[in-house]
Amino acid sequence: MSSIMTNASALTALQSLNATNKNLETTQSRISTGYRVNDASDNAAYWSIATTMRSDNQALSSVQDALGLGASKVDTAYTGMNKAVDTINQIKTKLVSAYGATDADKAKIQTEIGSLQAQLKSYADGATFSGTNMLSVTSTKNAAGGAAAADTGVQADIKIVSAFNRSSTGSASISTIDIKVEGIKLFDSGTAANLKNAGLLDRATSIYSSAKAQDAFEAAFASAVAGGATDTAAKTAAATAATTADGTATIVSTKSVFNLDITGAADATIGAMLSKVETVLGQMTTAATTLGAAKSRIDLQKTFTQSLMDSIDRGVGQLVDADMNKESTRLQALQVQQQLGIQALSIANGSSQSILSLFR
Repeated sequence: MSSIMTNASALTALQSLNATNKNLETTQSRISTGYRVNDASDNAAYWSIATTMRSDNQALSSVQDALGLGASKVDTAYTGMNKAVDTINQIKTKLVSAYGATDADKAKIQTEIGSLQAQLKSYADGATFSGTNMLSVTSTKNAAGGAAAADTGVQADIKIVSAFNRSSTGSASISTIDIKVEGIKLFDSGTAANLKNAGLLDRATSIYSSAKAQDAFEAAFASAVAGGATDTAAKTAAATAATTADGTATIVSTKSVFNLDITGAADATIGAMLSKVETVLGQMTTAATTLGAAKSRIDLQKTFTQSLMDSIDRGVGQLVDADMNKESTRLQALQVQQQLGIQALSIANGSSQSILSLFR
């Protein structure tokens, strides 16, 4: 049936042309933006996943910056600790040279030792980066942020943000690399009332006239401190151990490594001082190892974080990026379809003109 009121062919051609134009618009949008999922309306699930992962990647970028800052702090402390260890080794050498020397020579050697001791303080004070110093600190009451008496004078750990995590349930959390400053500090200028443990170099412990008693004292002291005892409690326990090891030994000095003085000291006293220096050297070596391990871990985490960011970028790209080769081919096909659709619509509209011939 021919009708001038309803042109079914034209309607069909128009629908086809509209569909082609819509597809063409979609393809052109993908080509211009580079995304096949640019809005939630394109694919709600993929858009949601991509948006969340992009947000997480921005957080990981901040983590990368935090790791870089943390690495600088640890590297600064590590450098200062290594220089301090080298200086302690020199003091150790001077003590060996002083053993059996005359009082005049001991006085000269003490001048050299004094210079090295001053350099130790300089190294510790100078190991500061962005306001953080792990080697030279000042402890205050409840420095760790707690209210318990055991927290008094304890330095808070240095926390370096190392990861941004998202669980399978969607909850987010932050991981840190913690460095225990209390175990590596060389100097602590906090007052006695606020100080639980002195620094490794300014800790004044008893120096005995017997190296055997000194060794026992140092071992017991280190064990007590490791068990959580304060310096005062550790000294009491260590004194008992020293007396047990050599009951005839006497205390000839209570100075720290930082202010040892061999002027006029007997050889037995120098031997005890050497034992003390050796113990502190071991503690500093352990502290340097702790810093070195933290430095290595931070470097590994930085590498992993960058790889993780790249992996997330690739994953998001697979979800939302447009295949430009495919879209360019599709664009050409749709342009041809559009031209054919316009031609088909023109033909359909022209068919009504043939009805006029019936009335001639």
